[in-house]
Amino acid sequence: MTDIPPSALGTFERWLSIWVALAIGTGLLLGNLLPDLFAFLASLEISSVNLPVAVLIWAMVYPMMVGVDFNALRHAGDKPKGLIVTLVVNWLIKPFTMAALGVLFFEYIFADLIPPDDAQAYLAGVILLGAAPCTAMVFVWSNLTRGDPAYTLVQVSVNDVVMVFAFAPIVAFLLGVTDIIVPWDTLLLSVGLYVMLPLIAGFLTRQRLVQKGGEAAVDAFKARIQPFSVSGLLITVVLLFGFQGGVILEQPLIIGLIAVPLLIQSYGIFFLAYGAACVWKIPHKVAAPCALIGTSNFFELAVAVAISLFGLGSGAALATVVGVLVEVPVMLSLVGFANKTQHWFPTEVADR
Repeated sequence: MTDIPPSALGTFERWLSIWVALAIGTGLLLGNLLPDLFAFLASLEISSVNLPVAVLIWAMVYPMMVGVDFNALRHAGDKPKGLIVTLVVNWLIKPFTMAALGVLFFEYIFADLIPPDDAQAYLAGVILLGAAPCTAMVFVWSNLTRGDPAYTLVQVSVNDVVMVFAFAPIVAFLLGVTDIIVPWDTLLLSVGLYVMLPLIAGFLTRQRLVQKGGEAAVDAFKARIQPFSVSGLLITVVLLFGFQGGVILEQPLIIGLIAVPLLIQSYGIFFLAYGAACVWKIPHKVAAPCALIGTSNFFELAVAVAISLFGLGSGAALATVVGVLVEVPVMLSLVGFANKTQHWFPTEVADR
């Protein structure tokens, strides 16, 4: 197969960048027309957590967590090669290369274009993206490359468990070494609120649904609540750009500047993982998803934590939303490349 089957993507996923761009325009417009409304929404906080955004993030994250099957963890060791590549790239390489690229571009290459305080904020945002590997959209990318769905589920489940324990320490370390003040209490609160609690809620919901009607009941439930996830993402983008409207209109090139290290990171991480899988002779149906899972980001978590740590109107929050904007075009281009290079890989080899 060399072509990307458009039907494998839902309407929302296929046009995600368009919807996000429209939400950005709406946010910029409303932010300038209704500044008092956005100021009121920003004031609705408890312990540095913005309540409207917390509800929206839960609407995004909860459906994804319902889809995580922890029974798949029992099969984590059955074919270890693809899982090893995923874990090494996601947790030992990706966060650190993202931080390095952020420092290189925001503090050196673009130093004359970005004020130092803004550079620190954008750096914090890309660090949050780099430390959050994809949870949900990877199933779409796996499907487009004819990946092994059972193995992809194992990869996602293992990554979610690792994320609970590794996300906060890695983020705190990278923010610390880049001289960004780390509010540990807010960081841990964010991980608990946006990772652990949704994960527990998703697990309990899934167990109840499986008891009632098996996997079919889980799929039906996810289909019913998916519109809430879509709405949560787009409304969050509207709020973020409503608060950022003045800054962006004054510096219209800032979106492109933030996108540069994100693009380099995405393609670099993919080819690193994909090349390692090729050298290790991992079958394509495992190799493609294991490379794509590290390339794609859990941007919902990154957005939520950026808002909690640095505020709705922060440059860090803006940087995480730019990650949403570039995600789909980049991933579709890599899916196309993976599909055209299937012949580089064995079709079926024991992955041991």
